[in-house]
Amino acid sequence: MELTPILTIAAKEFRDRMRNRWVLAVALVFTVFSLVIAYFGGAQQGSVGFRSIEFTIASLVSLVIYLIPLIALLLGFDAIVGERERGSLDLLLALPITRLELLLGKYLGLAAALTLSTLAGFGLVAVLLYQRMSWAGLFHYFGFMLSSVLLGLAFLSMAVLLSVLARDRTRASGLAITIWFFFVLVFDLLLLGTLVATGGRFGGEVFAWLLLLNPADVFRILNVFALDDVRTLYGLASIVPSSLGSPVIMGAVMLAWIVLPLGLANWRFKP
Repeated sequence: MELTPILTIAAKEFRDRMRNRWVLAVALVFTVFSLVIAYFGGAQQGSVGFRSIEFTIASLVSLVIYLIPLIALLLGFDAIVGERERGSLDLLLALPITRLELLLGKYLGLAAALTLSTLAGFGLVAVLLYQRMSWAGLFHYFGFMLSSVLLGLAFLSMAVLLSVLARDRTRASGLAITIWFFFVLVFDLLLLGTLVATGGRFGGEVFAWLLLLNPADVFRILNVFALDDVRTLYGLASIVPSSLGSPVIMGAVMLAWIVLPLGLANWRFKP
């Protein structure tokens, strides 16, 4: 495996996203939603304006869980299958490049575009609100930004895997939406439904470990568990053991969610 063809493909993918203003559009979406949540997130409680960084992060976590996985899946679902449908995949593979180099180049280019848009969107909010944040608050906010990037990269890995598995773009897009519904909406409902239906007899002890099977829940634990007031509000203190709430452990789990789908995509993409 050589680095030059990987970087060449990655640069092309990144330039394509910059050329069609995709990065700018996503960054603006993140900025606008973040500012609205920061200033008007407490409207239901009868208060308007910036309250605290803890409250802002807790509110933004819900936004990120819904928005970033969807954006990542829509960004990467046609990375391979789109080339196959356009007839350019065989041409690319005829070049002196391996399938792994093509796959990694595609992923890294899309990952760079997604990372830049995420950091730009949320970073602008930090610039606008930094005077109202303490140093500890800024530390937590930057941790939130980093974990948001990791969440996007995890779902982008799944999108590339779907793109390798699907036979056409229509099926790939359908699978991408299905994956989004399952991890963002259905997974937690299934766990809670099982706990309620069995009166807590099934899944109670392993509930926290089952959350690791969903990168969206890993992201939620990674951000909310670090904030004591918010952790109590969410009820995570009684569900997730403190050892499992370690940023190092959660970060390692999120990295596994990035690497494993890519590994499966490489295995399936082999001739």
